[in-house]
Amino acid sequence: MLYISLRQYEYVCAIGRFGSLSAAAQQLNVSQPALSTALTRVESHLGHPLFSRKRGAALALTTQGRRFIEDAENLLTNAARLEKADQVSATRAQLRLGCFVDLAPFLLAKALRPLRMALPDLTVSYKVDGFEGLITDLIDGRIDLALTYGLSMDAGFQQQTLFPSRPNAIMAPDHPLVRAPSVSLSELAAHPLILSNEGLSSQHVLGLFRQIGLRPSVAHRAATLEIQRSLAAHHEGVAISYATSPSDLSYDGMPLVSRRILDDIAAEPVVLARHGTGPTEPHIAQAEQILMEFLA
Repeated sequence: MLYISLRQYEYVCAIGRFGSLSAAAQQLNVSQPALSTALTRVESHLGHPLFSRKRGAALALTTQGRRFIEDAENLLTNAARLEKADQVSATRAQLRLGCFVDLAPFLLAKALRPLRMALPDLTVSYKVDGFEGLITDLIDGRIDLALTYGLSMDAGFQQQTLFPSRPNAIMAPDHPLVRAPSVSLSELAAHPLILSNEGLSSQHVLGLFRQIGLRPSVAHRAATLEIQRSLAAHHEGVAISYATSPSDLSYDGMPLVSRRILDDIAAEPVVLARHGTGPTEPHIAQAEQILMEFLA
């Protein structure tokens, strides 16, 4: 027997979403007393408060309240799916794919086509983001799989290596480091660097230098790989990136040269990751197999 109705779940979730009884009542087009009564009954049944109440302040979720609303939101979503039988199969056959921003121009299209050809009934959507955004979305269930580097992922993630990757130093053709076929971190430390402004990416690169006791100067933190390349082409420093365009020209037509960084500590694999290490839904498992086959 359900002691809390779906309507009461809906009311409590709305209060949590909008932060007050008045705002939630306005959004749901119901009376404020109706929401207050529903909240009182739910808290009475549970035996603990879902919100902390302070005079003159917005309602704030308690830790128990946050967990309750997360579960209630999932319950309401599933209930809505059951009421619309024609959408059930489509909902179960969705894949939400994430891709790290610098890898997206090289991997995303390659990933989408085989998925759609092998699984024509699968609805595939994607999101391009930085490391922190992808990790958060995997944990919160907003994406199912991510094509990324294995940075800052703990044992709660399953990672399958697609291929090994080493960073490249990108510079103008007349830069002194061009003379050698490859470069080392110690050689790069003597020159101004152009890094990504993505937090974990730049932290990782600088961490490599710290491991060998070096602290290079950073001339720029660029928003995109192509901005890094353009700055390097105009003698603003040496860009360091794991993703490197095959083109020897920047977007503005300036020549560039790329040299592989050979320090073993710099190796970082490209991975297919998901949150959770146990079994997953069949269509996600199928998608994993397909992506490993075509991208590994």
